[in-house]
Amino acid sequence: MMQMALLTRKEQIEQTATDLFKTRGFAATSMRELAQLLGLEAASLYAHIRSKEELLQKVCFRLADAFFSNFRRALNPADKATEQLRAAIRAHVQVITGNLAAAVVFQTEWRHLSEPYLSDIIHRQETYEAGFRQLLQTGQAHGELRPVDVHLATRTLLASLNGLPGWYKPEGKLSPEQIAETIADLFLLGLSNFPEDS
Repeated sequence: MMQMALLTRKEQIEQTATDLFKTRGFAATSMRELAQLLGLEAASLYAHIRSKEELLQKVCFRLADAFFSNFRRALNPADKATEQLRAAIRAHVQVITGNLAAAVVFQTEWRHLSEPYLSDIIHRQETYEAGFRQLLQTGQAHGELRPVDVHLATRTLLASLNGLPGWYKPEGKLSPEQIAETIADLFLLGLSNFPEDS
């Protein structure tokens, strides 16, 4: 409650909506329910937001921006592709573990966006995936990684990372950093271009 009290009214609305979208889903969440949880009249919500979808837009695009900015900051072009992949994995885990409720909404509720926001978020998802794919292709070209199908490898990696909200617990025994390093080890060692035993 103390943390909520420190937020602006608009931030309180967005945070409460995010929690509702996570637990009930976008379609099942009503503005009336949101207003009740905030101790407001439903009509007074519209002084702060235009619609329920506007709240979903804010969650989805805030997370998309966070993924992109973390990805870009994590990469050092002077590093090997495998080192950049490890950094990108750490960056992705950091966004998810720091925004668990929003990450669930981003992954499961984006389909409820209307145009042009739906096409925009799909484009951003595809562009983000392409960034990981490019790192894999570079690693293969430099002989760091085995020549597996990069589309399959990229989607396998992102599926593993995006599954985090289903089991990650902030109070669990593994820190976000430990989780990121373990996933990176499992993925990169599985793809490493070790010479086969004769």
